[in-house]
Amino acid sequence: MSIEIRVPTLGESISEATVGNWYKAAGDVVEQDEVVCDLDTEKVAIEVRSPKSGVLSEIVAAKGEDVSVDALLAVLTEGIPEGASKPAAAKKSTTKEPEPEAEPMKEKALEDAPSAKKLMAEKGIKRDEVAGTGKGGRVMKHDVINFTDLSSMKSQQAGEPVGDFEERIPMSRLRQTIASRLKSAQNTAAILTTYNEVDMSEIMQLRKQYKEDFSQKFGIKQGFMSFFVKACSNALLEVPEVNGEIDGTDIIFRKYVNMGIAVGTPTGLVVPVIKNTQDMNFGEIELTIADFGKKAREGKLTLEDMHGGTFSISNGGIYGSLMSSPILNPPQSGILGMHKIQERPVAINGEIVIRPMMYLALSYDHRIVDGKGAVTFLVRVKEALEDPRRMLLEI
Repeated sequence: MSIEIRVPTLGESISEATVGNWYKAAGDVVEQDEVVCDLDTEKVAIEVRSPKSGVLSEIVAAKGEDVSVDALLAVLTEGIPEGASKPAAAKKSTTKEPEPEAEPMKEKALEDAPSAKKLMAEKGIKRDEVAGTGKGGRVMKHDVINFTDLSSMKSQQAGEPVGDFEERIPMSRLRQTIASRLKSAQNTAAILTTYNEVDMSEIMQLRKQYKEDFSQKFGIKQGFMSFFVKACSNALLEVPEVNGEIDGTDIIFRKYVNMGIAVGTPTGLVVPVIKNTQDMNFGEIELTIADFGKKAREGKLTLEDMHGGTFSISNGGIYGSLMSSPILNPPQSGILGMHKIQERPVAINGEIVIRPMMYLALSYDHRIVDGKGAVTFLVRVKEALEDPRRMLLEI
């Protein structure tokens, strides 16, 4: 019995993905729920698993091909032939099928990817000019892109060979989306940044004093991020426009906070979202952040993990950044930039003392947030961090 493996639902507002790596080849034995390939979307990579155990008889969508929801990826022959527990045995099970499949494959060689056809038409490229790397010689979208890039390179360099010190690779869908969204934010929002600094002495002392008790109760060490999440959550409820959003000619105000935490991964920046942080305690926040960090490193963040953020925090300090101006994560209207903690001389009560200081940066959309609201928000965050007891009393 043949079973079709199709592109699953990709999530809200996502209708297309790019086929990533295939972990199985045609003829390989596949166990039920085993990952056969992954799909790169504009937000996360999605694993595609086999619905049944069987033999992967045909791969329809090659690596690099753009596919829409419910598009056919592969065909699985259900049931594992006896003794076919290894890939070699699985290939043996397909020896009866080559002749009947040979003719259909020739026909499919003529069926190039729809996205490739469209791009060739737009660029005025002839079909026989492009070498197809898809199954049966199908031309894929990245083949057309590579052809146009190579043609452009040749025209610019007058036939000079490419040196040994450069590498050209296609941008992942995630990287393309990051580039598009960040540039869109600059073009659309009226981004302004206001700065302040915070004395981290009280928080550092509090963590040191209660680190054992905190660890025993919640099973995790307390980091700095939970303090910032709580401080921002309280301030956002007081200054709701920073937590708001422009929707056409309307402004959306919220009585809850979904905090996006920017996380750098090998494939690009992702922003998983902690839901309803206004109702969470420090331990719950730390556990959620740790879980997101683990999932991000393993590439297991889901679309639900990334959806619904109302405000974001970016911590450039982990890379050593002393000062920066973060870019908004649209359609959000505010983002807080954390930075490196550095001992600096400061004046307190007329005396020069050395304190662990951190610069804070709030970038905001001036279309919805006035200067007064932005400064008030940042001052509230500073006050809460310099006197953490205020967060317990919610003042």
